[in-house]
Amino acid sequence: MKQEVIKEMSTADIIDRLAEEKNHLNRLKLNHAVSPLENPQKIVESKKTIARMKTELRSRELEENNNK
Repeated sequence: MKQEVIKEMSTADIIDRLAEEKNHLNRLKLNHAVSPLENPQKIVESKKTIARMKTELRSRELEENNNK
């Protein structure tokens, strides 16, 4: 998921999607441990998506605190 798409999402949507992505990452890791994935790069992409979402949430939190 690209940063532009994440920025357009509402905070509640990002939080929900973040939980889904974390579950997805856990499933990918488990499946990879049992039998190697066809494309292990999916794990890396999932981690990057989670990091992008967390970064956007943190920037919104800081922006909100600065506006107070």
